[in-house]
Amino acid sequence: MKIERVTPAIGAEISDICLNNLTPQDFDEIYHALIEHKVIFFRDQDITPEAHLAFAISFGEPEPPHPIYPSIEGYENIVLLKSGAGSKPDTNDWHKDMTFKANPPFTSILHAIEVPDVGGDTLWSNTNAAYAALPTVWQDYLAGMEAMHDIGTFRNDLYNKGGIEAVNDGLKKTGSAVHKIVDTHPISGLKYLNINQSFTRHIMGEIQGESDRILQYLYQHMAKPEFQVRLRWRNNTIAMWDNRITHHYAVCDYLPKVRHMQRITVLHDKREPALK
Repeated sequence: MKIERVTPAIGAEISDICLNNLTPQDFDEIYHALIEHKVIFFRDQDITPEAHLAFAISFGEPEPPHPIYPSIEGYENIVLLKSGAGSKPDTNDWHKDMTFKANPPFTSILHAIEVPDVGGDTLWSNTNAAYAALPTVWQDYLAGMEAMHDIGTFRNDLYNKGGIEAVNDGLKKTGSAVHKIVDTHPISGLKYLNINQSFTRHIMGEIQGESDRILQYLYQHMAKPEFQVRLRWRNNTIAMWDNRITHHYAVCDYLPKVRHMQRITVLHDKREPALK
């Protein structure tokens, strides 16, 4: 396989490989490319749901059905993300997947089934690069601080389905989680900013106003293009990202055209214990 960096900060495209026919060595090389580049892209991969699932399982246990998004028919572990006329997405916000859980997932594998001729790009940002670029005084200030995460943007989905009762029920079922603002990647040892606009709600120990000011400063800092890569999708493109050390933004500039994606999320990195 051939691995080419896309930007200095994040992203690589892997070519000369077919995801329907991989060896154990191929899986290991893909894994190491993911750890190094944080998000990796594959073009022209016409894979079936079975092959998509088998590829995901090679990295760990697939996530059970998503609390908000539907699954594709016959495959409860494959999330359907389909937007178009009358179906506006809610992923056009910087987010890490599922950080309202105590143990957010390791990686996601997103397969483009049908995308617009133009528009619908996705951006990923390297949260280690964002941390490293902070002034030392800010790095020291944030050390040891924690923030609360909850379902955030998903309140809209729940409200549209069942009003405020559905929101309250959803918050009760999913709960909240508290994570370090600066965390350390378990494999690379890199420090990264562990917050995101969709789900991070409050810095513990701060009054709301001060929490909002700190978070807004960090969000603006994290949004610098120098930390990012932008993917222009084509049908049968696959993106795989390390959810621990990245966040991402799906651009909503294509409606009423259709953007049909299928995603599998992997809960835990099964190679992590062996590499520690």
